[in-house]
Amino acid sequence: MIYRTLGNTGEKVSAIGVGGWHLGLSHVDEELAIRIVRSAIDRGINFLDNCWDYNEGLSETRMGKALRDGYREKAFVMTKIDGRTKQEATKQLDESLERLQVDYIDLVQHHEIIRFEDPHRIFAEDGANAALVEARQAGKLRYIGFTGHKDPRVHLYMLEVAEQHEFKFDGVQMPLNLMDAHYRSFAKEVVPELVKQNIGVLGMKSMANGILLKSNTVKPIECLHYALNLPTSVVITGIDSMEILDQAFEAVRTCHPFSTEELEALLAKTSAAALTGRFEPFKTTSIFDGTAEHPEWLGEEPQEFKQLMPA
Repeated sequence: MIYRTLGNTGEKVSAIGVGGWHLGLSHVDEELAIRIVRSAIDRGINFLDNCWDYNEGLSETRMGKALRDGYREKAFVMTKIDGRTKQEATKQLDESLERLQVDYIDLVQHHEIIRFEDPHRIFAEDGANAALVEARQAGKLRYIGFTGHKDPRVHLYMLEVAEQHEFKFDGVQMPLNLMDAHYRSFAKEVVPELVKQNIGVLGMKSMANGILLKSNTVKPIECLHYALNLPTSVVITGIDSMEILDQAFEAVRTCHPFSTEELEALLAKTSAAALTGRFEPFKTTSIFDGTAEHPEWLGEEPQEFKQLMPA
């Protein structure tokens, strides 16, 4: 396993991380989910991804069971919350701590920053970041980050608003794949800013749950190699079988720095398919927007001017 430093935290994390969403899918039973997590840790992966809303909490519950018997001490545990208000964020964080059966979570991230209003709600006086800062002071979490999958400009705006509030994130998560390189590119627009600020780069959707592979342009191992070649701290990949876990380790074993020619050849394969965003529906549709389907997860909208809205 390759280990990399998570931004300015000094934490050493595995270059590949286990995605939490797949652990709660219907075709993955609890025994298999636990086996995936523990086998990953036994073989050198220490970064575990999850989210408060994954599979109605089942993903966190299963991970919590996997972390028993001494595995918690070997893992860097990350989860995400959807709440935008201090009250809702506190509630969701406490539920995550209970499901994961841990005293603290290593990294908690504001999830789905996909709208330009999200940063302002999170950094409001009674916003979600106030909840996470208090939780960090109380020892419930160690580091704070955010995620998003829609548009690199929203990520950059989140960083801008954070700076206005004299706050610096520890990690930022985004899609990093061979299609992203050509369309609304997080790799081109966001990653350089994170490197400049020494913020941990968390890559996701290297294959977008297999959607990228439907373009018939690249192989799974090529997708992982591309993401690993970016200045990522960790590449989070969904694992729903022991065979897919083996694939992740094989990608690390065979990973090597791309030559200019190798990179250009890979990008050439995907350029035509990527131009309209068809194979990145998380950018171009609302299919991946859990908070759009469940606005109640965000907490109440600000009420100050509601009475001025037309009937």
